[in-house]
Amino acid sequence: MSLKLVDLSFGYDKVAILNSINLDLDSCGVHCLLGPNGSGKSTMIKCIMQVLRSKGDVLYNDMRVKDMKAKEISRIFGYVPQDCGSAFPITVFDMILLGRKPYIGWNPSSKDLDIVSENIALLGLEQYTLRHINELSGGERQKVMIAAALSKETPILLFDEPTSSLDIKHQIEVMKHVRSIVKNRNIMALIAMHDLNLASQYSDSIVMLQRGEVFAQGSPKDVLSKENIRSVYGVDVAIYDGGKTNHIVPVEA
Repeated sequence: MSLKLVDLSFGYDKVAILNSINLDLDSCGVHCLLGPNGSGKSTMIKCIMQVLRSKGDVLYNDMRVKDMKAKEISRIFGYVPQDCGSAFPITVFDMILLGRKPYIGWNPSSKDLDIVSENIALLGLEQYTLRHINELSGGERQKVMIAAALSKETPILLFDEPTSSLDIKHQIEVMKHVRSIVKNRNIMALIAMHDLNLASQYSDSIVMLQRGEVFAQGSPKDVLSKENIRSVYGVDVAIYDGGKTNHIVPVEA
């Protein structure tokens, strides 16, 4: 499986957000997209799944995504947005069932219902199944959206800051779940996030953006260096070797 960005560019009102990005993700696993606010992380994810129409190409297994129909795209990408708010009173079960929409005809099959139930259990949402999603906290809604994305059973998952509304315990739980699912299903996840330590611990590779361009790409230990973090974020850090992963701590300049 491969996901390639070829000269991908996007801007609003002549203000460039992404500048001729070339990126090749040619392996399954968890790939974290890092960078400061305004670096283009969320925009890149929306361009990949054609929510935003960009210049250049997005290639899935060397096929141009912009040439695909919407239903075909929805069977390739599962998406969890940054804002998981909901203004309408749909139940948690039905919201997750919507993740099966690309496959459902007039009625959901027993397989569809089983997949929904499995992902409800996986994210620990059993007690919320019949509650309306607009009654839940932001963190709870975010877990519902992740369960809906997982229910699509797509080869690529796209997450826009999936842990932003969660406390540290649930951040770790979500990242563990995502990593486990990616490994077990042999699929790919691209996760835009801010937490460098979560990215260091749970990603197979990291793409670091700066002002709409790829500043660095590679393993967490290679990309998350003092020099790269100083250049991209403008802060000094101490890095402690934790064996498999490094631990990053801001320090006074």
